[in-house]
Amino acid sequence: MPPNTAPSDPPRFDWNPIVILSLVALLVLLGGLYVTERAQQKNTPIAASPPGQSAPAAQPQYQWRMAVSWPKNFPGLGTATENFARYVAEMSNGRLQIQVYGAGELVPALGVFDAVSAGSVEMGHTAAYYHKGKIPAAPFFTAVPFGMNVLEQNAWLYYGGGLELWRDLYEPFGVIPFPGGNTGMQMAGWFNREIRSAADIKGLKMRIPGMAGEVFSRLGGSAIAIPGSELYTAMQTGVIDATEWVGPYNDRAFGLHEVGKHYYYPGWHEVSAGLEFDVNRAAWDSLPTDLQAMIRVAAQAVNLDMTAEYIARNGVALRDLIEQEGIQPAQLPMELLGDLRRVALQYYADQAARDPDFARIYTAYRRFQAETHQWMRMSEQVVFEYREALGD
Repeated sequence: MPPNTAPSDPPRFDWNPIVILSLVALLVLLGGLYVTERAQQKNTPIAASPPGQSAPAAQPQYQWRMAVSWPKNFPGLGTATENFARYVAEMSNGRLQIQVYGAGELVPALGVFDAVSAGSVEMGHTAAYYHKGKIPAAPFFTAVPFGMNVLEQNAWLYYGGGLELWRDLYEPFGVIPFPGGNTGMQMAGWFNREIRSAADIKGLKMRIPGMAGEVFSRLGGSAIAIPGSELYTAMQTGVIDATEWVGPYNDRAFGLHEVGKHYYYPGWHEVSAGLEFDVNRAAWDSLPTDLQAMIRVAAQAVNLDMTAEYIARNGVALRDLIEQEGIQPAQLPMELLGDLRRVALQYYADQAARDPDFARIYTAYRRFQAETHQWMRMSEQVVFEYREALGD
């Protein structure tokens, strides 16, 4: 600065209207960007937690109880329910947890359907023929003497209208059924006397449920309902003279080869042995649609998996029964099978005349069986015929 010159005033900023409007516009723009970003964050789904961790707190969680008709973790039947609960927990990321209770832990083995219907538990795993006394047509969805095999049964349920008939039948009880596994063809059972003809059935006390029990009784036997967990003792003490259970896999697990002298096939009474997941209607309606879909998918997975497991395990268990335990399975006489089939057909006709639901389902069942018969004969049956003729 030159000497003797007074300092000048600082420069003044001119706040004219154009500048002010520009600043206001900038503030509005920044505010809009902030609001947009917050909205996007709010609508972005929360990433799923890794397996084993609980679901996000914002999502409702459900705790269900499942009562089953089998001992907890019993091979095949019991483990299937644990698999189901695990599938649902994994798919839902922990939003739906299902605790499985074995037979007798919450309700008796044969009381599962009633417990689900009453809402005492949210769901159950059982066999439809256990509630034949309440619903005479229910056994169509477990086993029909001289009926369809597992391939035909599942085809009828999923693609032939059988599942719709099943759900209509259970609707008055507030229960929604899902196919819950199928053990496939069973053995005729363990007997403490040799069976040569229908005369050997007379007076025989046998654990045999469902429509087969009715057929057995009409032929002169005494059909008795006993939970699986009691079979060994009942055979050992003479409470019963014979029992059917499932097949080599489960029969060996129960030790029935230790208390039965004669092991017969084929399982005329359970050509297919389907099980069911039963869900209480109110509990089902309380779930969001995505959890409902997970239950459907898990049930279908178990239904497929069980049949595969039993085919695999029965072959190994049968070999062990023969080679390690000295059991020699025998085939029931064809004449006896003819007598049983004749009595079964008469029972169906009599029951259809008394019960409209039975008649409706029986008609649909027989129609589907007839429609698939020729194809099954040309496909599945011929495979075993040429194996026998040509050698495995």
